[in-house]
Amino acid sequence: MSISALLRLIGLAAIWGASFLFMRVAAPVLGAVPTAFFRVSLAGLGLFALLLVLGVKLDFRGKFKQVLVLGLINSGVPALMYTLAALVLPAGYSAIFNATTPLMGTLIGALLFAERMTLAKGAGVFLGLFGVAVLTRTGPLAFSLELLWGALACLLATTCYGFAGFLARRWLDQQGGLDSRLSAFGSMLGANLLLFPLFAWTLWQQPPASWGGLNVWLSLLGLGLVCTALAYVLYFQLLSDIGPLKSMAVTFLIPPFGVLWGVLLLGEPLSWAYLYGGALILLALYLVLKPAVAAGSPRTA
Repeated sequence: MSISALLRLIGLAAIWGASFLFMRVAAPVLGAVPTAFFRVSLAGLGLFALLLVLGVKLDFRGKFKQVLVLGLINSGVPALMYTLAALVLPAGYSAIFNATTPLMGTLIGALLFAERMTLAKGAGVFLGLFGVAVLTRTGPLAFSLELLWGALACLLATTCYGFAGFLARRWLDQQGGLDSRLSAFGSMLGANLLLFPLFAWTLWQQPPASWGGLNVWLSLLGLGLVCTALAYVLYFQLLSDIGPLKSMAVTFLIPPFGVLWGVLLLGEPLSWAYLYGGALILLALYLVLKPAVAAGSPRTA
């Protein structure tokens, strides 16, 4: 791997790790639904502008409905779940829980899609869930029902990512494929179909007490344009340059950056539980990803 590719890999992990920081800033002020909606709408606008600049034709090859459904599952629901988690969890917790995505994919594959569960993968799933339990029970936050619901929200998001990965393989990859840039843009459209009605209902029932200051809106811009739209561009460049195997290394680098940004910029407490729980989850990732690496993108909040 060249120095340039390595720097881009680290930069991508830093950007995706910052998404948990931005959600932690915006969600407590605006609420979970408005934050999630602004994230996917800004990301959609950013990706649409990118498609125009690159001259990519909006030809979904008869798969537009499938892409919308995938977007609802792999972008809409996770965006909402992570903003709900950001109301109660430190950024470091969410970043580490997000790393369980390949583990959930392995479990879903074995249960629903007849994927072979090897001993290494089974051990990886067990270790990963054990790591989640360790972090939840021994982390810097006292164990509570709120903490449990926040952790479950993160795990529901990673479950959606894992499920969507298999649906994408069946609906898109095995049906002739689709330009990854169009898939990303279509996913944002599908997410908006879910979140816009929820956003409108929230405004009608209980609008935010405050629309926040400059830091909140800068966080939203960073979340939508940088951590989503720009991150997709960087990731697909890496896929082209170094291939899927080495690109998956970003999955291991996101949690440390998520913890780092939370500690440095939000003053979140640091705990040895981050090391214990995070190490178990990273070991689990190694066991799950070692036998074979899927070509799909690693999922982030």
